[in-house]
Amino acid sequence: MSEISQKKRIWGWYFFDWASQPYNTLILTFIFGPYFALVASDALTAGGMDPGIAKAKAQAYWGYGLTVTGLSIAILAPILGSISDNSGRKMPWIWLFSVLYFIGSMGLWLAAPGSFSVIQTLVFFGIGLIGMEFATIFTNAYLPTLGKKDDLGRISGTGWAFGYVGGVVSLLVMLGLFQATETGNTMLGLKPLFGLDPLTKADTRIVGPMTAIWFAVFMIPFFLYTRDDPTAVPETKVSVMDGIRELGTTLASLPSRPSLFAYLGSSMFYRDALNGLYTFGGIYAQGVLDWSITQVGVFGILGAVSGAVFCYIAGYIDKAIGPKPVIITSVIVLMLSSLLIISLTPTSVLWVAVPEGSNLPNIAFYIAGAMIGAGGGVVQSASRNMMTRQAHPDRMTEAFGLYALSGKATSFMAPLLIALASDITGSQRLGVTPLVALFLIGLILLLWVKPDGENE
Repeated sequence: MSEISQKKRIWGWYFFDWASQPYNTLILTFIFGPYFALVASDALTAGGMDPGIAKAKAQAYWGYGLTVTGLSIAILAPILGSISDNSGRKMPWIWLFSVLYFIGSMGLWLAAPGSFSVIQTLVFFGIGLIGMEFATIFTNAYLPTLGKKDDLGRISGTGWAFGYVGGVVSLLVMLGLFQATETGNTMLGLKPLFGLDPLTKADTRIVGPMTAIWFAVFMIPFFLYTRDDPTAVPETKVSVMDGIRELGTTLASLPSRPSLFAYLGSSMFYRDALNGLYTFGGIYAQGVLDWSITQVGVFGILGAVSGAVFCYIAGYIDKAIGPKPVIITSVIVLMLSSLLIISLTPTSVLWVAVPEGSNLPNIAFYIAGAMIGAGGGVVQSASRNMMTRQAHPDRMTEAFGLYALSGKATSFMAPLLIALASDITGSQRLGVTPLVALFLIGLILLLWVKPDGENE
């Protein structure tokens, strides 16, 4: 077999972001998340619940489902990362979790209004999300092998930008060919492909199978050009207990590695808040501003385009000044976007009343979407590069497992706080207020993070 060039390895690695991004863009945020909220709240309203309370309750269901999934990821991520480092092999794990991604996405087709089951839907959603998150952990661990230290920020930023472009294209395909508007036609004026019936929401539910097929097709370059290190010397026998023991040793060493410790804590809070924004942004727009699925999709396109542009630019800024200033700036932008969203109702912007029927709340929410896309993409791209600076080179997959743990150990926090706040206040708008505090805590903890880790 001919040797795979470094350029092909980098492009193969980029294609994972392109292939996996639709789970975030189409399912988690802009299409299926709002669809779940709409169908679940309609079912609750049909059962006699007040419509406003039903919307908040549906948002709470989504939050509790994410809580369970997040805890599962948090428990297993660093253990599997440690096992992978000891075995010297990442690729078999990526294959396994790619299958879960595919199965979970496909299963969402079953979420029809007439036979809608909250538990079944959240189980399939959770399977797909676990597949996506774990595949990302093992894929991120290849980053240090793709270039010199000073180039990793640019490579990470370009990969994330490429992924956002994939998200935009998949969203355009969904809105242009499948998702019906109020006219019964798609945004391109076509009837939904394959005769999908809007009355059964088949035009929306197709987002699951479409995401699964997209992933299967565009993972081909990744699997063709990405290889485990052939020079690695794996341990002859690796068990779960070995992984747990290695993880215990690593966790016990964290207090003696204050920069890594602070970074894991910081990213735990600001990424948790970001996931809350991603997860509930579309649901919020559907419930508070009464947006249609198509309007939420346009919001998603704007956010993804903004993310692609700013990730690409920020990759070069990261290369020039390092990831820490880029992360700080992005977290501040995300805090401001959260405050803007909280201030919006159909009749107010920044807590100032506007005339009934004014388009200003919609325009302001689109602006918030662009800020979330830019800040969210950049902070994630810079964060994975920062992780390569904080981690030990020989334990990179375990480090990204810890990184996932820090992102998931409290991943239940944002959904749970939003679910509880939504339940207690009966208001979707007040339900997202905890995100501001989470961003602020993450920003404060960054003060103890050294730009180059303990090597400084």
